[in-house]
Order: sequence, then structure tokens, then C-alpha cells
Amino acid sequence: MFYSHTSHGITVMVEVEYLTQDRHNWGPENHAWAYHITLRNSSDEVVQLRTRHWVITDGLGRIHRVDGEGVVGQTSRLNPGQTFAYTSGCPLPTPHGTMAGHYVFVREDGAPLKVVIPTFSLDVPDPRRVLN
Repeated sequence: MFYSHTSHGITVMVEVEYLTQDRHNWGPENHAWAYHITLRNSSDEVVQLRTRHWVITDGLGRIHRVDGEGVVGQTSRLNPGQTFAYTSGCPLPTPHGTMAGHYVFVREDGAPLKVVIPTFSLDVPDPRRVLN
């Protein structure tokens, strides 16, 4: 599934991938997803990613918040028209959940820009049904 949202001329595109047990190391008690994010600066200003804020909700409604500097150890600077892509992951103890949040970018003049990360779904793919 593909999700997209634009704030202040910065587009956040998200693609989600379910990871089978042989493709992650979060233990057999967890389900896991990779999320591939592309950030595109369609504004006419240079911006730099500073922080991220995630709200992760599992299938039982339990919420986990994650705040931090940059993403995957980087605080990327994006010129107009430039993109930055990264992949990260999320384990959950339930087969369904959601992620949402925002990034804070700053313009060259220091003004902060809150850029929305669209809510995206974390779902175990439906198993193939067999009719007897």
C-alpha cells in the first residue's frame, strides 16, 4: 500500500512491506513491517530535517511514541526538487496497527516547518483461502 501527504511543499511518501519471520530479528512473538519513506522537497526553499515524532498504535489500541533527531542517523538537507529516501522498520505484538506522526524541518532562516507523516496501516497480509 502507498500513502502520501504534502505539507509546506514537502511530500512524504510511504510504502509498507510486511516482513516474514525469516526476514526480521524481532523475535517470533512479534510481527514486523518495513516502511520505505521518500521525502521530496517541492518547495522553492532549502530545508533540513531536524526531528521526527511517531505515534505507533498496535491492534489492541496501545500507543508507543518515538521522538528523535533526524531519521536513520541523518538530518538531511534538501534543496528544491531534491529527494531523500530511507527504510526503517516496526515490530508489533499484534497482526495489525498504525503509524503516524510528523517531521520537523527548518528553513535556511531557521523557521520550523511541521511536515505531516500520513497515517499508514500495518497489516499482516490476508492468508490465501483454500476451499474444501
